[in-house]
Amino acid sequence: MKQVVQPTGGGAIRVLDVPRPSIGATEVLVRTEASLISAGTELAMTKLAQSSLVQKARARPDLVRQVVQKAKSDGVGQTVKTVRNRLAGDTPLGYSACGTVIAVGEAVSGIRPGQRVATGGAGVANHAELQSVPSLLCSPVPDGVSAEEAAFSTVGSIALHGLRQADLGPGSKVAVIGLGLLGQLTARLAEASGLQVFGIDVGETAVKRARDAGITAQVDNGQSTTDAVLQWSRGRGADAVIICASSKSSAIALRAAELCRDRAVVVVVGDVGLDLERAPFYERELSIRFARSYGPGRYERSYEEWGVDYPAGYVRWTENRNFESILDLIASGRLVVKDLVTHHFGIAEADRAYELMSSGSEPYLGIVLTYPDSEPERPSVEKTSQQSGSGIGWIGAGNFSGGTLLPAFRDAGISDFVTVASARGLSAKRFADRHGFKGTSDDASEVINDPRVSTVVVSTPHSSHAELAAQALRAGKHVWVEKPLALSFEELEEVVEAEATSNGVLFVGHNRRFAPMVQTLASTFPVESGPVGITYRVNAGSIDPKHWYSDRREGGRLLGEVCHFIDTCTAIAASPVTEIAALPGGDGESALAPSFVLCLRHANGSVATISYLAGGPGTLGKEYIEVIGQGRYAVLDDFKTLTIDGKKVKDVEAGKGHLQAVSAFRDLIGGSPVDTSWVIDTARACLSAAAALGTR
Repeated sequence: MKQVVQPTGGGAIRVLDVPRPSIGATEVLVRTEASLISAGTELAMTKLAQSSLVQKARARPDLVRQVVQKAKSDGVGQTVKTVRNRLAGDTPLGYSACGTVIAVGEAVSGIRPGQRVATGGAGVANHAELQSVPSLLCSPVPDGVSAEEAAFSTVGSIALHGLRQADLGPGSKVAVIGLGLLGQLTARLAEASGLQVFGIDVGETAVKRARDAGITAQVDNGQSTTDAVLQWSRGRGADAVIICASSKSSAIALRAAELCRDRAVVVVVGDVGLDLERAPFYERELSIRFARSYGPGRYERSYEEWGVDYPAGYVRWTENRNFESILDLIASGRLVVKDLVTHHFGIAEADRAYELMSSGSEPYLGIVLTYPDSEPERPSVEKTSQQSGSGIGWIGAGNFSGGTLLPAFRDAGISDFVTVASARGLSAKRFADRHGFKGTSDDASEVINDPRVSTVVVSTPHSSHAELAAQALRAGKHVWVEKPLALSFEELEEVVEAEATSNGVLFVGHNRRFAPMVQTLASTFPVESGPVGITYRVNAGSIDPKHWYSDRREGGRLLGEVCHFIDTCTAIAASPVTEIAALPGGDGESALAPSFVLCLRHANGSVATISYLAGGPGTLGKEYIEVIGQGRYAVLDDFKTLTIDGKKVKDVEAGKGHLQAVSAFRDLIGGSPVDTSWVIDTARACLSAAAALGTR
């Protein structure tokens, strides 16, 4: 299928042929009929992507801080790899569209195949022939509303939410600054709501279009325009000013204050500078409000990703219900959008639309992309008569896969990459092109059942690890699965049963046990010399509440990351865990606790304490391991330095063992006798730790 993208590292807009996306339980697969280009937002995205690294840094200092923090915790080399991997990707464009439903996830209700729906959401409702969209970002289209009109729903909802933030009743007077597409929609929605509107813009064309729609509008000429607004408002000023313009300057926000009555509201919808002077806002006691995208629910994972709606009695206007409002207003004829469309381009020539916008060669407003009437064909998997291949099939195309894991495979001499599958076709396409895969797919089963593939790498969200690993083992494949192996004892037993009858071998990416420093440390304390005591301190750092570690479906931080540290303690003790106690910090949900302490007893009498602590400074290293026993002691500091009996070990390689782990896997599938009993032992210990954390 065709999709419009902006290369993140720079370059022109491209229309790529990419694999079709797949859908999850709460998602809907939609064949696109029309999508609307949001010129302001999308031009800003392309301008940022096409800027230099210095310009990117100036525009996004928040990302610069993240890079600096990562360099402190993971080292400069690994950070550079991660940044390069991200810059090598593509940013999908588009977020306001309409199409016909092809399929729905098992948890979706109220939407059925064959329905026409309006779709929204950056990263999902893309300019693409097929979209995989969360169900609460889809709204059925009423009869009589064309696909082109319905494609305005999301952009229209942004305007509507901004208007709702002003909290105005019929007869109120609202000034709209900026009469681009968003401003035109805001003005029309205000008129349809019984408000009186005064539109302001710096361009004659925008003002004329508003006037043609029956809206009072004027080119901004400073004081004379202010006088006109005062006269229009009977000398009081506007009850609210909605800023729909975009500018780095703060002049627009200051201009808004001049148009307001005493105690009026200024609503910021557009991206404008906000280096404000106090006096104009203080003297009139103005309120400044911000409109966050399409309405309540936006950026909330439980709403958008998990499909958990807000009751209408508590949150009347969610983003989905704003979509409904726009569609109903269009259907009733109270909101007209057809005349806002100035250009049409077929999806295959979408790059011409962006050239038009960036060059400004002719006036434009609403630019609609159109699509073929039929569903794009699913690309057929290459057939082969080979019944027993030796290639690598890869499932998952995320940043860790491309930036860390796959380079380790290549460095270990494993490079016969056959097929990569990803839920998002764009990521699979870019991954395949960059790393030399022969083909792509949206279906993990196609990778697993490909006769050319003997080894399957599973690097997907945690909740899918066990199912995919078991499926690949039952197909007789060797399996490398990223941690954790399973999120429940039931899942683990499914994997164990599949392994018991499989000709393939199972390996989990617990790389730290293979790190040269850990290997040297462990050899210092031979198991036959007696037990040891291990103290493992992790400066975990805080995470954004929206981070996937906060998603209970993916196992939280314990199963998602602390499994590494449990496994490392097991490797150092050279003995499986037999007993675990746990104590979470804080009063929240234990499974998602940001800080906790685990106490482990090993079969040989060794004991270990893992202190996983959020809130530490970034200047402190992330991982610190101290081992005492057998008359000796050792300290491993953040996989950078190793000290044994007070002496720094100089001839051992630093790093967390990714290459060494893959090399061990290579030897294992090559027939070398590599012990993998730890794979299941560690998984059981991690699940037991999660249970202990829940019961304190």
